[in-house]
Amino acid sequence: MVQDIYTEMNDKMTKAVEATKKEFTTLRTGRASTNILDSVRVNYYGNPSPLSQIGTVTVSDATTLLITPWESNIIAEVEKAIMAANLGLTPGNDGKTIRLSVPPLTEERRKDLAKQVKKFAEEGKVAIRNIRRHGNDLVKELEKDKTIAEDQAKKAQDEIQKITDGYSKKIDDLAKAKELELMKV
Repeated sequence: MVQDIYTEMNDKMTKAVEATKKEFTTLRTGRASTNILDSVRVNYYGNPSPLSQIGTVTVSDATTLLITPWESNIIAEVEKAIMAANLGLTPGNDGKTIRLSVPPLTEERRKDLAKQVKKFAEEGKVAIRNIRRHGNDLVKELEKDKTIAEDQAKKAQDEIQKITDGYSKKIDDLAKAKELELMKV
């Protein structure tokens, strides 16, 4: 029973770490990455569609993204969606492809992005702490129902804390790596 709680916690905490990692990929670091455009939704025949579903997104060099819509008549909609996403990127097109130049980050923008990294990391750690609280509640319930003894409950709560600390450290490590990547000149 207690092992089931650990397994469930590990699954949920792994998902929380992955969600935090995904949030980090949306932050622009001065280098071209297709992940920057993950949040862009294009009005495609009345339906908001992810950019990756209506065309090809590639990195042509370290600072340029190329978007090739499968239908050339939606280039204007793609450009409008990129501008609406407020990514700080200005699209330019040649009638078939859209070019996005990723400008270098200013020092002020780097610091703002570093704050955003801290915010995302804290949100991830809050999710992990909520999972820990739920796990501890389940252990207390088992103890209250006399399914496990008091000393087993104490050991289980200690193990839950160790699991929580491990996942919190993973988020801290991811945040530190992202901050270093942002602060590189």
